[in-house]
Amino acid sequence: MTSAPQSSRNEAAPQYAQVAVAVHLTKTYTYRLTAAMQKAARAGSRVIVQLGRKPTTGYIVALLPHLRTGTSLIESEIKDVQELLDVDPPLVPEVLEISRWVADYYAAPWGEVMRAALPAGINAAVEQTVSITPRGREELQSEPPAVAGGPDPASARNRALRLLADEGEFEVNAFCLRLGASKTPKWLREMEQEGSIERSYRTRATPTRAKRRKAVRMVKVSADGYAGVPPAQRTKQAGRLRTQTEAQKRLIETLRANGEEMAVSDLIKTAKVSESAIATLLKRGVIEAFEAEVRRDPLALAKLPDTEVFKLTKAQAAALQAIEKQASEQKFATMLLHGVTGSGKTEVYIRAMRDALKMGQGAMMLVPEIALTPILSRRLRAHFGDQIAIFHSSPQRGLYWARVRPCLRRSKTWR
Repeated sequence: MTSAPQSSRNEAAPQYAQVAVAVHLTKTYTYRLTAAMQKAARAGSRVIVQLGRKPTTGYIVALLPHLRTGTSLIESEIKDVQELLDVDPPLVPEVLEISRWVADYYAAPWGEVMRAALPAGINAAVEQTVSITPRGREELQSEPPAVAGGPDPASARNRALRLLADEGEFEVNAFCLRLGASKTPKWLREMEQEGSIERSYRTRATPTRAKRRKAVRMVKVSADGYAGVPPAQRTKQAGRLRTQTEAQKRLIETLRANGEEMAVSDLIKTAKVSESAIATLLKRGVIEAFEAEVRRDPLALAKLPDTEVFKLTKAQAAALQAIEKQASEQKFATMLLHGVTGSGKTEVYIRAMRDALKMGQGAMMLVPEIALTPILSRRLRAHFGDQIAIFHSSPQRGLYWARVRPCLRRSKTWR
């Protein structure tokens, strides 16, 4: 296995970055880091680089203090990195290493493998934008207002400048549609050459957002029992607290019995109160509202099977011992566990995974058929509890990535 290049982090600050781009090209490219990027850039960070005439997303795989001796690159022709998208790299060294191995083993472009390794929600795309320049504003002031639907290019130019001046920057395709054109008109390119408008690029990301829901919690009270109430109003507040309804009392008791904070929907159901009781206590300052992040757990309501302790057969024990030997040596190896249906292969997998976790490593079980996912995920949850996460094409994949990422830093090797 070819190991991933290591960053040069000597006294000299890195001047260049080796970048793998997510296109069907197997080579990496060298780009110059700007002064501001030299301190922040890390191997595994995403960047925006110019490839040909189009900006694209790339991934830093190595940092270089200088160009290699004997290189054919001409320093003056090396392009700058346009934008650094990450200070905290999403591709940790272990992911860089396994992605490089996958690229070598399957003869696939390294950049495409790294893009596939990240959740779609955090991969940035690049879009082209158009905006008006100071020269364009001067031109707009010197010309009469455009006639709606005017057929001549001059009228279209005027409408284009007016639209940009009134509404600001546009994505190019959306701008053309507003002008009634299915593609970029020739006169728009001429305006760019004349300096009336300018086209630029910006990153567009569709981050996976955590689900949130309304919740309330008890307000921390002072030593005298008042929740930040001014002294002049404490008598009135004390009277309100004494006149709580039965529903309000149940609400407060339920909150105190559940760590003093609950989701509004759960509180209403558990305390058997209405939203008006919550609104009243919010107004009185007894409780406060906030938004709580909801952890999406597809197995939260699943009925888990009982975990049985089986005695391994001689063949199973021998297979497990062979796997453990390779794992303890921390060397890559491929092994085939052959057995008929019902022979106990999954039990061997589970025990091997448990041993890997004990050694501070990670484990991945790849399911060949999606129909097996519910059965195996329940069985793994029964054995490993909250340590497991399910990865597939769901938009929730980005949330799971954020959850298991610290584990990737902890793991020494991948299996």
